[in-house]
Amino acid sequence: MNNTVPLTKYGAELLKEELHQLKTKERRSVIDAIAEARSHGDLSENAEYDAAKERQAFVEGRIAELESKLSAAQIIDPATLDAEGRVVFASTVDLEDLDNGQKVTYQIVGLDEADLKLNKVSVTSPIARALIGKYAGDVVEVQAPSGPREYEILEVRYV
Repeated sequence: MNNTVPLTKYGAELLKEELHQLKTKERRSVIDAIAEARSHGDLSENAEYDAAKERQAFVEGRIAELESKLSAAQIIDPATLDAEGRVVFASTVDLEDLDNGQKVTYQIVGLDEADLKLNKVSVTSPIARALIGKYAGDVVEVQAPSGPREYEILEVRYV
Protein backbone atom coordinates (compact mmCIF):
# COMPACT_ATOMS: atom_id res chain seq x y z
CA MET A 1 0.00 0.00 0.00
CA ASN A 2 1.31 3.44 -0.94
CA ASN A 3 1.30 5.67 2.15
CA THR A 4 3.22 8.63 0.75
CA VAL A 5 1.71 12.07 1.20
CA PRO A 6 2.31 14.30 -1.83
CA LEU A 7 3.34 17.83 -0.89
CA THR A 8 4.75 20.72 -2.83
CA LYS A 9 8.03 22.12 -1.55
CA TYR A 10 6.11 25.18 -0.29
CA GLY A 11 3.48 23.02 1.45
CA ALA A 12 6.17 20.99 3.23
CA GLU A 13 7.74 24.22 4.50
CA LEU A 14 4.37 25.36 5.88
CA LEU A 15 3.92 22.08 7.76
CA LYS A 16 7.48 22.27 9.13
CA GLU A 17 6.83 25.82 10.37
CA GLU A 18 3.60 24.75 12.09
CA LEU A 19 5.38 21.79 13.69
CA HIS A 20 8.18 24.03 14.96
CA GLN A 21 5.62 26.49 16.39
CA LEU A 22 3.73 23.70 18.17
CA LYS A 23 6.88 22.15 19.64
CA THR A 24 8.62 25.35 20.73
CA LYS A 25 5.79 27.68 21.75
CA GLU A 26 2.44 25.90 22.08
CA ARG A 27 3.78 22.94 24.04
CA ARG A 28 5.50 25.26 26.55
CA SER A 29 2.35 27.40 26.84
CA VAL A 30 0.20 24.35 27.60
CA ILE A 31 2.64 23.04 30.22
CA ASP A 32 2.60 26.44 31.93
CA ALA A 33 -1.23 26.53 31.86
CA ILE A 34 -1.44 23.06 33.42
CA ALA A 35 1.03 24.04 36.16
CA GLU A 36 -0.95 27.23 36.87
CA ALA A 37 -4.24 25.31 37.04
CA ARG A 38 -2.72 22.68 39.36
CA SER A 39 -1.62 25.39 41.74
CA HIS A 40 -5.31 26.24 42.30
CA GLY A 41 -5.85 22.99 44.19
CA ASP A 42 -8.71 20.49 43.72
CA LEU A 43 -8.38 19.14 40.15
CA SER A 44 -11.77 17.40 40.13
CA GLU A 45 -13.65 20.69 39.78
CA ASN A 46 -11.00 22.76 38.04
CA ALA A 47 -12.24 23.97 34.63
CA GLU A 48 -8.89 25.64 33.85
CA TYR A 49 -7.09 22.34 34.38
CA ASP A 50 -9.58 20.45 32.18
CA ALA A 51 -9.26 23.05 29.42
CA ALA A 52 -5.44 22.97 29.61
CA LYS A 53 -5.42 19.16 29.41
CA GLU A 54 -7.76 19.28 26.39
CA ARG A 55 -5.46 21.80 24.71
CA GLN A 56 -2.48 19.58 25.50
CA ALA A 57 -4.18 16.58 23.88
CA PHE A 58 -4.93 18.65 20.77
CA VAL A 59 -1.37 20.02 20.50
CA GLU A 60 0.24 16.59 20.99
CA GLY A 61 -2.17 15.03 18.49
CA ARG A 62 -1.39 17.68 15.89
CA ILE A 63 2.37 17.26 16.48
CA ALA A 64 2.04 13.51 15.90
CA GLU A 65 -0.07 14.09 12.77
CA LEU A 66 2.41 16.57 11.29
CA GLU A 67 5.41 14.35 12.08
CA SER A 68 3.66 11.42 10.42
CA LYS A 69 2.79 13.42 7.30
CA LEU A 70 6.28 14.88 6.98
CA SER A 71 7.94 11.49 7.44
CA ALA A 72 5.74 10.03 4.69
CA ALA A 73 5.96 13.10 2.47
CA GLN A 74 6.91 12.92 -1.15
CA ILE A 75 8.05 16.50 -1.66
CA ILE A 76 7.66 17.75 -5.20
CA ASP A 77 9.28 20.94 -6.44
CA PRO A 78 7.20 22.12 -9.41
CA ALA A 79 10.22 23.89 -10.92
CA THR A 80 11.96 20.53 -11.41
CA LEU A 81 9.01 18.81 -13.09
CA ASP A 82 9.25 17.71 -16.69
CA ALA A 83 5.81 16.37 -17.54
CA GLU A 84 5.96 17.45 -21.20
CA GLY A 85 3.03 19.86 -20.87
CA ARG A 86 0.75 17.43 -19.06
CA VAL A 87 -1.21 18.46 -15.95
CA VAL A 88 0.34 16.71 -12.94
CA PHE A 89 0.55 17.23 -9.18
CA ALA A 90 2.11 20.65 -8.37
CA SER A 91 1.52 22.07 -11.84
CA THR A 92 -0.21 25.42 -12.33
CA VAL A 93 -3.04 25.42 -14.85
CA ASP A 94 -4.66 28.37 -16.62
CA LEU A 95 -8.27 27.65 -17.52
CA GLU A 96 -11.15 29.33 -19.31
CA ASP A 97 -14.71 28.60 -18.28
CA LEU A 98 -16.46 27.86 -21.59
CA ASP A 99 -19.85 28.97 -20.23
CA ASN A 100 -18.91 32.53 -19.28
CA GLY A 101 -15.39 33.10 -20.65
CA GLN A 102 -13.97 33.71 -17.17
CA LYS A 103 -10.29 32.82 -16.81
CA VAL A 104 -8.89 31.26 -13.66
CA THR A 105 -5.56 29.78 -12.57
CA TYR A 106 -5.16 26.86 -10.16
CA GLN A 107 -2.20 25.02 -8.73
CA ILE A 108 -2.79 21.37 -7.89
CA VAL A 109 -1.48 20.71 -4.38
CA GLY A 110 -1.75 18.28 -1.48
CA LEU A 111 -4.78 18.10 0.77
CA ASP A 112 -3.06 19.99 3.62
CA GLU A 113 -2.02 22.94 1.50
CA ALA A 114 -5.21 23.46 -0.50
CA ASP A 115 -6.55 27.00 -0.17
CA LEU A 116 -9.09 28.26 -2.70
CA LYS A 117 -8.37 31.89 -1.75
CA LEU A 118 -4.82 31.31 -3.02
CA ASN A 119 -6.08 29.30 -6.05
CA LYS A 120 -4.53 26.11 -4.68
CA VAL A 121 -6.82 23.12 -5.18
CA SER A 122 -6.44 19.70 -3.60
CA VAL A 123 -5.34 16.87 -5.85
CA THR A 124 -8.49 15.06 -4.64
CA SER A 125 -10.88 17.85 -5.69
CA PRO A 126 -13.22 17.30 -8.65
CA ILE A 127 -11.47 19.95 -10.76
CA ALA A 128 -7.99 18.51 -10.11
CA ARG A 129 -9.17 14.98 -10.86
CA ALA A 130 -10.62 16.21 -14.17
CA LEU A 131 -7.40 18.03 -15.09
CA ILE A 132 -4.74 15.43 -14.20
CA GLY A 133 -3.19 13.92 -17.31
CA LYS A 134 -4.63 16.49 -19.73
CA TYR A 135 -2.76 18.99 -21.94
CA ALA A 136 -3.15 22.62 -23.03
CA GLY A 137 -5.97 22.82 -25.57
CA ASP A 138 -7.96 19.99 -23.97
CA VAL A 139 -11.51 20.62 -22.77
CA VAL A 140 -12.51 19.04 -19.46
CA GLU A 141 -15.88 18.63 -17.82
CA VAL A 142 -15.98 19.16 -14.06
CA GLN A 143 -18.85 18.00 -11.89
CA ALA A 144 -19.34 21.13 -9.77
CA PRO A 145 -21.98 21.48 -7.02
CA SER A 146 -23.92 23.79 -9.36
CA GLY A 147 -23.81 21.19 -12.14
CA PRO A 148 -21.34 20.21 -14.87
CA ARG A 149 -18.96 22.92 -16.12
CA GLU A 150 -16.60 22.85 -19.07
CA TYR A 151 -13.13 24.37 -19.01
CA GLU A 152 -10.51 24.70 -21.71
CA ILE A 153 -6.93 24.29 -20.55
CA LEU A 154 -5.09 27.35 -21.82
CA GLU A 155 -1.63 26.67 -20.38
CA VAL A 156 0.16 24.24 -18.07
CA ARG A 157 3.12 25.62 -16.11
CA TYR A 158 5.58 24.15 -13.63
CA VAL A 159 6.46 27.07 -11.36
